[in-house]
This record gives sequence, C-alpha cells and structure tokens, in this order.
Amino acid sequence: MKPAPFEYHVPDSLNQVLSLKREHGEDAKLLAGGQSLVPAMNFRVIQSKVLIDINRVEELSYINEDRKVLRIGAMARERHLEFDPLIDKWTPLLAEAVPFIAHPQIRNRGTIGGSIVNADPAAELPVLMLALDARLKAQNSDGERWIPATDFFDGMFTTTLATDEILVEIELPHIPQNTGWSFMEMAPRAGDYALMGVAALVGLDEAGKCTRAKLVYLNAGDGPVDAKAAAKSLVGETLNKKVINHAAAHASEKEITPFGNIHASPEFQRHLAKILTQRALVAAAIRAGEGYIQ
Repeated sequence: MKPAPFEYHVPDSLNQVLSLKREHGEDAKLLAGGQSLVPAMNFRVIQSKVLIDINRVEELSYINEDRKVLRIGAMARERHLEFDPLIDKWTPLLAEAVPFIAHPQIRNRGTIGGSIVNADPAAELPVLMLALDARLKAQNSDGERWIPATDFFDGMFTTTLATDEILVEIELPHIPQNTGWSFMEMAPRAGDYALMGVAALVGLDEAGKCTRAKLVYLNAGDGPVDAKAAAKSLVGETLNKKVINHAAAHASEKEITPFGNIHASPEFQRHLAKILTQRALVAAAIRAGEGYIQ
C-alpha cells in the first residue's frame, strides 16, 4: 500500500521544526528514523496531512556527559546507544537492553526519541526510561519544560506532549554504586516483538540488604508498567529465593495487565513475567555485589 497524500517539509534547524510544529499542530508528524511511522502511514493506520522530516537537524543527535547526568539528543540512533562507551559507563542497563530492539538494520535508523514518543507498550525504550528515572525535555516555540518519565507516558501510543511540542533531549542519572541491573525479555524469534520483558534494578547496603528496587515491564499493559508494590516488597530484605519469588508472583499476578496476542495468552504472559522477574532479580542482585543468597 501507499500512504495518503501529505505535505512534506525538510527543515535544517530545530527552530524551523518548532515553527512548523506550531503552524500545523496535530496535523503534523515528525519523521525521525521512520521505522514505526512509515509502515503505519503505508497501511494508512496514520494519515498525516503534514510530514516534517527532521533528519537534517544534527543539533539533536548527541550523547554527552554533563556532571551527574548523561544527555542524549532525541535524534541519537539506537545503534549509537548500542556502541557508545558512555552508555555502558553511565547506564549499563540501557547498554544491555538496546541489542534486544528489533534488528541491527532497524537500530541503524531508529532513534531514541522516536521510540519514546511512539510509546508502544511492547517497546523497550519507554520501559527503560521509567526504570532509569529519566527526565525528558519537551520544547516548543515558546520555551521548554522537563517531564519525568513517570509523567510522560499516557496510555497506548500516547504521551503528555502538547500538540506543538517535540521531544528534544533525554537526561539519565548515573546508576548509583552498589546497584545491580538486568534486562530480560522473551520473543518468538530474535528481533520480534517480545511476548514479555522486564527491566530490574536493585541497590544493596553494606550488609547485603536491599535499599531500593525497580521492576518495569513491557507488553504488560497499555504502556510501560512500573510494578511499585512488588519492588517495595524487596526493600529491607536480603534477596533470597523466597523473597524474590514473592515479588515476582505479586508483580505477575497483581500489577500487570497483559492483553494476550496470537502468540501468547494473558495467562502465559503472566507466567513469562514471573519467570523473567525471578531470573532478572537474581542477576541484578549478583551484579550489585553478590547480593543473592540461595
């Protein structure tokens, strides 16, 4: 199929992009990597009147250290995240997860900002933004504002960006010392959408007890699902098999709402969530400093 007719713009600067977005509002879509947008337009799931191609806006493509945070431009390609040493240094959870995103050919074109704004419940990057306590900078012609990842996603394929705003930057804090991480997912084939996935973070004190934890799931609801109660149950505990199994069971039975699909029923997705959570928490505890006790 072919897309419906649209007006095409190729701005050279961020200011031009913001001006066009202000002019056309919700009638305009931004073309970044195009790995989700172009197929949707071809199938006419999306019929945008205006397409703003931002691939010439080089000022939005960077990965930089800035004191206590890592700053990533919205046009940074997923392939850049995969190989830039700053990602592994600052946010090893992100470095571990990026190779799970689709295929190398997709990651060559796909952008971090495009995936985040697309807000696909089965995508890895929105989950990682929640897990890593990211802040997202939105900008329009009048100014800018920072949005915590917890306030950014507003349901399936929906964010809290205003119609004249675009995502320009992602800010990630350094993962604290004595914090372990793990990302795991299960897909029918490598590169396919995952049936279920989880990002796990645990921090330990000197006695080996959990001081903080995070469990965020993909394909488990209408957006990234932050299992706060399950994570809270780990705090103050020594991470043994019993404690981990309890948290995994609570998250999979009480905090996620998988829809099911042609490959898996909701019940099977819950089963996957439980198993993946158990494995991810063990891996994270070990990385935090041999914190797992049989």
